[in-house]
Amino acid sequence: SMLINTTTLILGGARSGKSRHAEKIAMASNKELTYIATANVLDEEMKQRVARHKEDRALFNWTTIEEPISLAKTLKQWASPERIILVDCLTMWLTNLLLEETSILEKETNAFLDCINNLSGDVIFVSNEVGMGIIPVGELTRQFVDETGRLHQELAQRVENVILMVAGLPHKIKINGEKIELD
Repeated sequence: SMLINTTTLILGGARSGKSRHAEKIAMASNKELTYIATANVLDEEMKQRVARHKEDRALFNWTTIEEPISLAKTLKQWASPERIILVDCLTMWLTNLLLEETSILEKETNAFLDCINNLSGDVIFVSNEVGMGIIPVGELTRQFVDETGRLHQELAQRVENVILMVAGLPHKIKINGEKIELD
């Protein structure tokens, strides 16, 4: 294809099958697999979880990069035509940014959105659809829901493909830049 890169956003609720679907697409590409994990490993349970995922991925020769903050920089560094990058997940990245100073959130999200269309190689972004459940009270949580919704809208404009996972089933919302009208 003429595209230098194919960018895909996979959205879904918790346990919707989004990561598994992303991994399936990545493996089908037969490209070199690079996994950007955005989780900030803060406690023991998280550490074990990350270690387990890392082991799983090692079986498939994934390269794992842990990047909780500077996502744009890391994407630019690793993106290349022979590689497919899987970013899991944007929600965790935003959470990390919200715990930093406001200026960092703005700087990093802008840098991220600006770099999307200039990356060489394929990138799959995984993110939680957080706006469909009950919005909990609390200023930080509301800000998180707002920022996530904004990021998803901006990102969906820029990527080629958007897939919404529901109960393990992929619903194609936008494919090759064309919005799928649900009529």
